[in-house]
Amino acid sequence: MTASHPVHYRYEQVGDVKVFYREAGRPGAPTVLLLHGFAASSFMFRDLIPALADRYHVIAPDLPAFGFTEAPARGEYAYTFSQLAETIGQFTEQLSLDHYALMVHDYGAPVGWRLAIAHPARVTAIISQNGNAYEEGLGESWAPIQRYWREPSQPNREALHDFPTPASIKWQYLEGVSDKGLVSPDGYTLEGLQVSRPGNADIQLDLILDYASNVAMYSTFQAFFRQYQPPLLAVWGKNDPFFLPAGAEAWKRDIANADIRFYDTGHFALETHAMQIIPVIREFLDKRVQRSEALQ
Repeated sequence: MTASHPVHYRYEQVGDVKVFYREAGRPGAPTVLLLHGFAASSFMFRDLIPALADRYHVIAPDLPAFGFTEAPARGEYAYTFSQLAETIGQFTEQLSLDHYALMVHDYGAPVGWRLAIAHPARVTAIISQNGNAYEEGLGESWAPIQRYWREPSQPNREALHDFPTPASIKWQYLEGVSDKGLVSPDGYTLEGLQVSRPGNADIQLDLILDYASNVAMYSTFQAFFRQYQPPLLAVWGKNDPFFLPAGAEAWKRDIANADIRFYDTGHFALETHAMQIIPVIREFLDKRVQRSEALQ
């Protein structure tokens, strides 16, 4: 990052939600929209944003209930993935993001897929860092969550009470990482503090229940991939206990030219392998997005 491409920290009021976002690069350049997942925020892209800002206009919002975005209390806002997508979709409208490459992680994936099927022509390319769209990508760690989907009872909800906790979040950052000394404590500490805010744990349990709606839409998302053939790069932590490598490999069924890369790390691959992954992302965007922009 140079002085000519600083990262700005901004807010945009979208209905009842005050969306926090990070922005860098020239607004007239091709846009890259970064959507984080659980348990993260736009902070997870802190190394990637300045690395792309010389050629791209980079926008990374915090989803409602995450990071520094200010959203209404539970019961005053529908904490579902369709509502998150509506808010982020309106956010892109207000910022006049007419075309963008989409990078997604975890929860950011079903939000991004909804944006894509709503406005296919806006998506110039897709990068997925452990952002799933296929049932074979769901690991055994989903078993208690799937029980909750099948029977959303109070006992099944209480069985997940340790999911939205600082200890669980730290585990998610470290699981599957061979050299845990590579994982900065900043990320999981920040997200642990965020999930500890009053009412946030219940919101996260609402979202994990609603994740079933994403699985129900997988066939719709896959139809989008088959029909529109977006350039796609998957940069995947192969030891992720939640989203298995099979979920990345499955893209080859729908997008024959999908570029699938695996790294010996866990769910948060950028935390340990940013130096390997960022050049791959830049090369992909330079070939796929710069070329498509030139043809328009």
